[in-house]
Amino acid sequence: GLYNPNQPLPLVPFSDGVGEVVEVGDDVETRETGDRVCPIFTRDWIGGEPTKERLQSAFGGPLDGTLREYMTVPAESVVEPPEHLSDAEAATLPCAGVTAWNALTEHGDVAPGDTVVCLGTGGVSSFALTIADMIGAETIVTSSSDEKLERAYELGADRGLNYEDDPDWGEQIREWTDGVGADHVVEVGGAATLPQSLRAVRVGGEITLIGVLSGTIDDLDVTKVLMKNVCIQGILVGSRDMFQNFNRALAANDATPVLDRTFGFDEVHEALEFMASGQHFGKIAIEIGS
Repeated sequence: GLYNPNQPLPLVPFSDGVGEVVEVGDDVETRETGDRVCPIFTRDWIGGEPTKERLQSAFGGPLDGTLREYMTVPAESVVEPPEHLSDAEAATLPCAGVTAWNALTEHGDVAPGDTVVCLGTGGVSSFALTIADMIGAETIVTSSSDEKLERAYELGADRGLNYEDDPDWGEQIREWTDGVGADHVVEVGGAATLPQSLRAVRVGGEITLIGVLSGTIDDLDVTKVLMKNVCIQGILVGSRDMFQNFNRALAANDATPVLDRTFGFDEVHEALEFMASGQHFGKIAIEIGS
């Protein structure tokens, strides 16, 4: 109830997905029956800057989302995922994948040798780790689980930090970077973690604010934003053009998303409970049909 308390109900949830084109309109020339496509997150955001109207066309709220057998979308609002990905892997791309891509490349301009901090190991953060590794950045991953940190190392993380053991993890990251700080922090925690992210980031660095897992309101010393000349950039997924750029990068690097578990269409409740538990590493998929 935090994102849009006035959301009309009932609502078909979920924003990601992949499917097969089963029918096209009379005037459609860009798609054919049988094409495998992903709907973009915001139906009307094709390219350029976001606007109020474009952001109000998001699937899963306020528009009905992807948890259904059939959906109708404009032909310009779908993209073809990389061929080397399975359906479950391709289904993870439109929301979490494009969000991480936008944060690090479209806005963040992360370069080889930069230091990127990924908070947690969920969908966006695991994508951010994959993308940063493709770019050649140094990566630091935080988690409350040593087991998850080990998996992050297997995916290419250079350092891992358990924030339960070291709640002042921002200072630890500064020590690891010789007192300079990280170039970029992928901030998915929100109010409670932002103060540590401000400690971790370098002067002139960037924090991309993506999630609010730890809440939306907290005391914040804004002087650190000012004195360190930090850019805090809000990220709400991205456009179709960004999605296409992301797909080209995945294909060129033969990269695959991190998929934790796949549930059946009749197991949606269990899937949501599993996500809420925080046990997952990477993304969760729902298989619709056989």
